[in-house]
Amino acid sequence: MATDAPPPSKGGPEPTRSTPSTAEYVDMQQSPEFGELRTAHRSFAFPLTIAFITWYLGYVLLSNYAGDFMGTKVIGNINIALVLGLAQFLTTFLIAWWYSRHAAAKLDPRADAIKSRMEGGA
Repeated sequence: MATDAPPPSKGGPEPTRSTPSTAEYVDMQQSPEFGELRTAHRSFAFPLTIAFITWYLGYVLLSNYAGDFMGTKVIGNINIALVLGLAQFLTTFLIAWWYSRHAAAKLDPRADAIKSRMEGGA
């Protein structure tokens, strides 16, 4: 028989958390602390996004308009188009790894401080 009741907690009573009001959210959004977090994110994400989109569009344009260049053999049947195409995957993973490190070092501590301040009402 199914019930709508949540399962009982295992560790005793759950801690109570107050939900911040709309005014508290607006105040936090306008605070210098939140501005620093936003700046730290944007100063990393925007330039890297623009660089990657430029790199990707360059690859697409070369594929469309520089067929002879892209068809140049590097080793055996491997041509420049394949090398640059695989480099797209490599740069995607490198950017994800780099962002993960950036977030852990610069964004997460600031976000955690804001979260604890909002939840704690400090």
